[in-house]
Amino acid sequence: MTIYGVYQMLQVVRFASMTLLQGLMIFFFAVSLGWIAFAAGSVLAGASKRRDPTPGSGVATLTALVMPIYNEDPLRTTAALRAMAEALALIDAHRGFEIVILSDSTNADSWIRETLSTDLLRNSLLTIMPVWYRRRWQNIARKSGNLEDFVTRWGGRYDHMIVLDADSLIDAHTLQRLLQAMQTDPDLGILQTAPQLIGATTFFGRLQQFAACVYGPVITRGLSAWSGDSGNYWGHNAIIRTAAFAQYCGLPKLAGRKPFGGFVLSHDFVEAALMRRGGWKVRMATDCGGSWEESPPSLIDVAIRDRRWAQGNLQHMKIIGAAGFSFISRIHLGVGIMSYLSSPLWLVMLGIGFALAVQSHLIRPEYFNHDFQLFPTWPRFDVELMMALFWFSMIVLLIPKMLGLVRALLSRRIRRGSGGVIGVAASFLLEVILSALYAPVLMLIQSRHVFEVFMGRDSGWKPQRRDSGGTTWSDAWHFHKRHMFLSCATAVIVWFLSPPLLAWLSPALLGLFLSVPLSRASGSESLGRILSRLALLRTPEELETPPLVARRQELVRLGVAPPVDGLRHLARHRESRLTHINGNLARPADPRGRPDPYAFTAEQKLKDARSLDEALAWLTPVERVEVAGDARLLNQLALLPDAEHPLFLI
Repeated sequence: MTIYGVYQMLQVVRFASMTLLQGLMIFFFAVSLGWIAFAAGSVLAGASKRRDPTPGSGVATLTALVMPIYNEDPLRTTAALRAMAEALALIDAHRGFEIVILSDSTNADSWIRETLSTDLLRNSLLTIMPVWYRRRWQNIARKSGNLEDFVTRWGGRYDHMIVLDADSLIDAHTLQRLLQAMQTDPDLGILQTAPQLIGATTFFGRLQQFAACVYGPVITRGLSAWSGDSGNYWGHNAIIRTAAFAQYCGLPKLAGRKPFGGFVLSHDFVEAALMRRGGWKVRMATDCGGSWEESPPSLIDVAIRDRRWAQGNLQHMKIIGAAGFSFISRIHLGVGIMSYLSSPLWLVMLGIGFALAVQSHLIRPEYFNHDFQLFPTWPRFDVELMMALFWFSMIVLLIPKMLGLVRALLSRRIRRGSGGVIGVAASFLLEVILSALYAPVLMLIQSRHVFEVFMGRDSGWKPQRRDSGGTTWSDAWHFHKRHMFLSCATAVIVWFLSPPLLAWLSPALLGLFLSVPLSRASGSESLGRILSRLALLRTPEELETPPLVARRQELVRLGVAPPVDGLRHLARHRESRLTHINGNLARPADPRGRPDPYAFTAEQKLKDARSLDEALAWLTPVERVEVAGDARLLNQLALLPDAEHPLFLI
């Protein structure tokens, strides 16, 4: 497809003598067309893929349901884990599973809420399965380091681990099927499910959710078809053979400074490549269903998450050439890299096209390029062939969406849950239009991310917002005002240079011009409810909520909200204080000669404080963590009276 498109592009222009700008235009067009043609070829490969075989049962094993968390809402995370444990018990498949919560939380109140919520979870599952909790003091290597610490210290206890995100859900039958697949195939190292999006209530969340429902299955089937035993791992909703992971998946610390150096951020692709290099199979389970996750609620939340993902995927440029990787593993790493480089490449191609338009307007063509030339060289531009090439590119771009639409229309479950044939078709058209409007905005956002990475700026590590807090007009304006100004300036310049060119650029410029209201609308729950009532962008899970999802929602609704001020709660509730102290590992001892200054200043502030309010006002966030991790300091805090206590006046 790419060769045909480039050939037709050369026929369109028919360069008598190619200029530098024209050559660059052809090059970037070839790269961009190759990228979308790869996606089209991938889904076409999946169209003929056979269904995954049903695994048999094997010997009894012990599997950990591992959930790494970082300053998350413990009411939601423990509700998800309890719902999964109860679902396993309902089909008598809970034996051989244990829950392991791995905390990297750096906020004292989040940490305290975690231990109290975990204690409630442990008590509620006493007769079903054990619940373990561990919080690290040093957040080395972020999530990958969190898992590495678990595997290194306790992984030998488990044959397998099923890695979950804080918003993950996997139903009991799927958990059982994953386990049986590992038991049946002793050479299988990682089995990755294809999680579907669920629970979206905002306008943008519902857009992503519908797209994942309709297009996701054909994309993952295609990915599975051509990757075979060299599949990929997405970091969650997957089962892993623990011994193989421990032996082969240790991650290096990359040489150099951040953002390209240091610890590997997007660890999952690399771990899959290392597992395959060790001789283990890495496969994708595309037909089992029953695997879910949630999406960011707004465009700005997607942009914030993408900043970290962009850095992690571009970091793979230092890894893709590692010795021993399979060719398919290198393709996975290359796809991750291109998923972010494609945006600045598209932007550069548009810029070159703009420069060519300026050139044609300001520079007169040379009709006689050589001395003694008898006949003039006329500029040629085949408009009809250009239109044919445009429609060819659009067809290639839309192949994944069209195959997804055909699959959705043939699925009785999707038709019934998404408003019938008319509802599916109308939602498809709406999704295509909205995606076209959001695409240029995302192009500029990702281009800026790539620029920041190459300029050496680190993304940091911020918890992801999972609620539907919405986007204010001020936030949208602050984030997108440059996009709007750029579209206006470009439209004015192009209008003076070439009005026909403005018509070609209008789809991209329109999305940028509307970026502020589009971003504001993206986080709107009211727009989401209107679409749901109109049966637009609706998925089957909205009409028939899966029992596991319904149970988690019920547990969140009926659950006891943990305290907002965790330290104050521990100071005034002895049982909670003992639960927190007994539910955590002891604080590591400081090296000789290097005492922790934060622990020292926290203790001194507690000695000087005359009331609980005064102590809590003085403590910094880091000092609050030190107090929460030290039983002696917690007891000292508990002895302080309240501000209004009569002892305060003495």
